[in-house]
Amino acid sequence: MTSTNTATRRARPQAGPVWMIMALACTSQFMVILDASIVNVALPSIRRELGFTATGLPWVVNGYLLTFAGFMLLGGRAADLFGHRRMLTAGLFLFSASSLAGGLATAPEVLVAARVAQGMGAAMLAPATLAVINTCFTEQSARARAFGAWSASGGVGGMAGAVVGGAMTTGLSWRWVFLINVPIGAVLIAVAMMSLAGTRTGRRESLDLTGAVTGTAGLAALIYGVMQSADHSWTSVLVVGPAVAGLLLLVVFTVVEARFATQPMIPLRLFRTRGVAVGNGMLLLFGGIAIAMWYFTSLFLQNVLGYSALQAGLGQTPAAVTFVVIARLAAALLPRTGVRPLVLAGCSCFLAGFGWLAQAHADSGYVTSVLGPTLLIAVGIGLTFPTLMAAATADVPEGDAGTVGGLANTASQVGGSVGLAVLTSAAGTRAAMEVGGSSPAAALAAGYDLVFLMAAGLGLAVAVVSLLLPRHRRG
Repeated sequence: MTSTNTATRRARPQAGPVWMIMALACTSQFMVILDASIVNVALPSIRRELGFTATGLPWVVNGYLLTFAGFMLLGGRAADLFGHRRMLTAGLFLFSASSLAGGLATAPEVLVAARVAQGMGAAMLAPATLAVINTCFTEQSARARAFGAWSASGGVGGMAGAVVGGAMTTGLSWRWVFLINVPIGAVLIAVAMMSLAGTRTGRRESLDLTGAVTGTAGLAALIYGVMQSADHSWTSVLVVGPAVAGLLLLVVFTVVEARFATQPMIPLRLFRTRGVAVGNGMLLLFGGIAIAMWYFTSLFLQNVLGYSALQAGLGQTPAAVTFVVIARLAAALLPRTGVRPLVLAGCSCFLAGFGWLAQAHADSGYVTSVLGPTLLIAVGIGLTFPTLMAAATADVPEGDAGTVGGLANTASQVGGSVGLAVLTSAAGTRAAMEVGGSSPAAALAAGYDLVFLMAAGLGLAVAVVSLLLPRHRRG
């Protein structure tokens, strides 16, 4: 064995059995995504007990999402520079400690600060789990299976939020929505210390502080501006100001990375790999598709069909199970078929499923108008999400695994944040046009139907972008 191969093997962060590493990565991802949605059901109880104002309450959710998406690029780069195990355990510790602070909070400011810290912990965790998969599972079929399991765990985490949050808030207290993370985090820290070797990439590099500041601040400002569109018009200074400032900072970030940074936070050479460039473009579009499926379908069930939050979560459970099964199947097929066939098949499901779902109205039945199309859409998500993640993180140097993982996660999160704002605005505008000529439920249904048609359009856009991938492209 050559010295190069020996060094490469030593650099891989593996010290325990692969099943333990896979369980660590999947459980960490499940917990991170779960906490983006589990709080929603508990918000009324939180407001009553802590005395939140109507404008302050959304920041229990937004504080987490903003720092999660905004700091992920930095978290990915830090994982490459300081070691995947170190960043994974540090992220778990910060996530668990801030969960404890949130669960014990006695004032609104304390809970929001805890959620901001939670988001930072999540931004350290998510790219580190992808980096661990990239470096520990190097054989093609094993890597594809690992991505399938990782993607499925995140999808289940997103779907389980309403059910788990509703059960905990009703049976125990809203505080357990946060406190449950503490024992789970402690176990995961122990598993990480046992299963991952404490190696580094071997490169003696420093963190690109200028890039870190401009990139992180740019993303955070852009996402903050987009979030403000939920309460203000798109022409409001509260929306345009932060969004434009964020875009300018991202332009500065790009110039710094291309011209001035000797050790850039995001080496632009990574985008010469077509899978990284095209894969991240597709993940941006996919974020809006996922929001349309899980978030707006839940709203349709509650606001149009009259389901409770818990009933809506249970109503989406068949789709979540379908997603898990299909994601594992896609992982098995990916080494043989490559990326493009699976993406095109998934996009066909999006077009058919969202087109069907867009026909639902206030008098629709669950089985014929919601269950059928959401199962079809879940097949599409199961085929595309792990495939896109595999495409966006493949064929990069091992020392860039955390950076590329952070980039892929950021693309998906930013796509979801922008998609949520745009689709919410479209739904509200369409519903307002129907008010007066129909019942409130029918007006809302018209707004959601427009969202589903727009999601079908995003599916078509993903299919078109996928044609930029080489025909032989594998995950």
